[in-house]
Amino acid sequence: MLKKTSRFLAILIVPLIGSLLIRLLYLTNKKIFYAPESLGDEKFIMACWHGELLMIPYAYTRYRKNPHVKLLISEHFDGNLIAKTLNFFGFATIRGSSTRGGAKALIESIKEIKNGYDLGITPDGPKGPRHEIHDGIVIMAQKAKVKIVLVEIKPSKYWQLKSWDKFVIPKPFGTINYYISDLIDVGDKSLQEAKSILKEGLKKHE
Repeated sequence: MLKKTSRFLAILIVPLIGSLLIRLLYLTNKKIFYAPESLGDEKFIMACWHGELLMIPYAYTRYRKNPHVKLLISEHFDGNLIAKTLNFFGFATIRGSSTRGGAKALIESIKEIKNGYDLGITPDGPKGPRHEIHDGIVIMAQKAKVKIVLVEIKPSKYWQLKSWDKFVIPKPFGTINYYISDLIDVGDKSLQEAKSILKEGLKKHE
């Protein structure tokens, strides 16, 4: 009962505080975007490592002033907190991952892209291994016939958690560097070739 109560309170409080914290950290940092001027109007999949997820809303809204995106978030309790936090930025979610609800989430993601949504994904989530690309992002891109945008988020000053993904939280009054790729087409690539391209692209600025 105590666990249920604490989780209920966490769901009520943590997402609101988290969304305010994200906004505060963004406002108190200098931002530098190494990024294309435009990504056009075609739908895309935006991907970043799980450990760099916190500040991803501002990479997306640079190109879509009115968010029309669904983020693939795990069905774990932590995923629930993330999903509700991102709801404050106008982002919808698809629940599932490679380990829980995987096939259902894959099918739904492809359907939503075809329905006109962009998709956001952490290709090494929800439980790792850290910085290893799972198959799902390539399958989604190829089946839905869309391209992929890679995002690296590198703050100059940060806290780093001791979690599996070494989750990064920018400190105030530093610089957040956003490295955003051009659209990447993996439609004619083998699974392994595509995964190698994406992994290399997400590790360019480590």
